Amino acid sequence: MADQRISLQQRLLQKLSPQQIQVIKLLEIPAIQLEQRIKSELEENPILELIEGDEPDDDYSDGSDDSPTDDEFTLEDYLNEEDIPNYRLSANNYSKDDKQVDMPYSSGVSFHDSLIEQLGLSDLNEEERLIAEYIIGNIDEDGYLRRDLLSIADDLAFHSNMEVKEEDLRRYLEIIQDFDPPGIGAKDLQECLLLQIMRKKGRDSTCLAAKILQDNFEEFTRKHYDKILHKYEISEEELKEAIDEILKLNPKPGSSYSNPMSKSNQVIVPDFLIDNLDGELHLSLNQKNVPDLQLNGTYVDLMKSYSVNKTNSSRDQKDALTFMKQKLDSAKWFIDAIRQRHHTLLITMTEIVKFQKEFFEDGDETKLKPMILKDIADLTGLDISTISRVSNSKYIQTHFGIYPLKYFFSESMQTDTGEEVSTREIKKILEECIDNEDKRHPVTDEKLALILKEKSYIVARRTVAKYREQLGIPVARMRKEL
Repeated sequence: MADQRISLQQRLLQKLSPQQIQVIKLLEIPAIQLEQRIKSELEENPILELIEGDEPDDDYSDGSDDSPTDDEFTLEDYLNEEDIPNYRLSANNYSKDDKQVDMPYSSGVSFHDSLIEQLGLSDLNEEERLIAEYIIGNIDEDGYLRRDLLSIADDLAFHSNMEVKEEDLRRYLEIIQDFDPPGIGAKDLQECLLLQIMRKKGRDSTCLAAKILQDNFEEFTRKHYDKILHKYEISEEELKEAIDEILKLNPKPGSSYSNPMSKSNQVIVPDFLIDNLDGELHLSLNQKNVPDLQLNGTYVDLMKSYSVNKTNSSRDQKDALTFMKQKLDSAKWFIDAIRQRHHTLLITMTEIVKFQKEFFEDGDETKLKPMILKDIADLTGLDISTISRVSNSKYIQTHFGIYPLKYFFSESMQTDTGEEVSTREIKKILEECIDNEDKRHPVTDEKLALILKEKSYIVARRTVAKYREQLGIPVARMRKEL
């Protein structure tokens, strides 16, 4: 049997305190979430309160006699009544069997509800309507029926004990495909576009656009226009008109269902504001909806009175004192964390503005300097992870637009003269070259690399392709137009 020994080992570990964790979490959230976080803390901590007007916040408490305590109940009102039983201090007017039902709010008619409503106008009996509703339930949000009819027939047989032939399902599906918006219930993009063009042209399958979608869909998607011109012996003008008709169709008819009651718009609240006044840049934090906090003087005075008479306090008073002490510490930590957040954000953004001063003066993207997180970390003396948290999900409002903070960080690249430039400047030049190209003969990645070389930017073809993909621009063949 191995000998068991007790040994003493000393190690140095680095652990974050609760205050540091709180500051880190507050640094990550943007201004719009900070407002909600402060409201949540105000609800959970009774010692925290908002500063009314421009009152000073010295030592985190006002301690003045102006606090509205005359008409309010305080904890002391209850603690002095030691003879009141506990059951009288709580309200329980509901039985365990009572159901608490929330009132639903109507958000308008959804896409699938609209199809169900249109189904009610069709000439189907109860059983057929149930089968059609099951088919509608399998249509996704884009308006496509991704599942084959045989699988749907199997599901109906197993789950609903309904034997339905595939031909009958096809008939019900054709009824649904006549509903609005046009193109729903298709199995793929080709069928979706065909359903729309047939509806638009009155089911005239002889039109050129329908022929292209029916017989030359692959050539159309790959933009092999020469093959289509040769096959149908048509002019480029006729082909262009047919392609324009196809491009007007909707590839996702389900997502086009617009309901003003269910629209959700993303609101961007800038964390920083910068103004250019007489050639001088003025940076400030956007604290319009961020309230100032202080400690509730009533609770602080009450805790002081309990601390003085601690020896003569009852058990309930000692528990109340412990509770208020915990809430007081939590309130102080939270106020400190908010102040430290504001300070960290300001010093970080100040250095970013100094670094990119030429850009903030007129908004010219070509004047952006190459900048990485380490550059700002060295200037501020903060850790790189802190700079990353500050720049995450934060926005700055300038006189020429709103930008995310991560927009200003980019890698560097050297020109043939040894000068360092931002990769964003190169992307801007690529974008301008592609915007000004002849769409009948788009510029290839190799040609773009040569253009950049003429402008003193030594960039390989694969690097050009990477930048082009980051800009969301397709390859030259897919940019071809007639």
